[in-house]
Amino acid sequence: MTALTTATAWRADPYTDALRTGRGPLFLRRPDGWLLPLEVERWCAGPDSADLTVLTRCRGAVLDIGCGPGRLVTGLAALGHRALGIDVSPAAVARTTRSGGSALCGSVFDSLPEEGRWATALLVDGNIGIGGDPRALLGRVARIVAPDGVLIVESAPEGVDAELDERVQVRVDDGRGALGGAFPWARLGSAALLRHAGATGWSAAEEWTADGRGFVALVRQQR
Repeated sequence: MTALTTATAWRADPYTDALRTGRGPLFLRRPDGWLLPLEVERWCAGPDSADLTVLTRCRGAVLDIGCGPGRLVTGLAALGHRALGIDVSPAAVARTTRSGGSALCGSVFDSLPEEGRWATALLVDGNIGIGGDPRALLGRVARIVAPDGVLIVESAPEGVDAELDERVQVRVDDGRGALGGAFPWARLGSAALLRHAGATGWSAAEEWTADGRGFVALVRQQR
């Protein structure tokens, strides 16, 4: 949950401060006041056991969309992959590069290097929500990944309704009164994710859970 369609929502906001310190608390706040906790400490640490189930399924060159502080980018590099992170947050990109990873500051909806040739793309940590329109995002990634490539997506965690399909405006909240700007976000349960994937030309090659987190590997549908 570390990228947006524009950089403006991250300017001088609690997210930037949290990345600089590597600590929360941090939340996404809906207009009704509901808070979704963000796992800043996990994002700023090294890959955990659930992350490793993703990294070991990657092949070839990997694009991490919404890379945040870069734990997956650096983990992939350690495994011998050529990996690039992309994030609209300058603080996230700076932290990724300081840790030895490669990252660009920008949106997935911008022109990107090697479009159509990435062997693997990642949308983890809730990043299926980028832009608040999962079908637009999945359609965009279909033009970034190679025709025989794979997209690994993290859905809402175990215990969340599989049919969850939420589009909402949110703000980053540090729980102490500081708020970032509003931006569109989405959350998908596993069934909703597969439904949107199918509508945008993807099919599930594998589904798995690890440490309460749910993942699916998507490939392009055969015509």
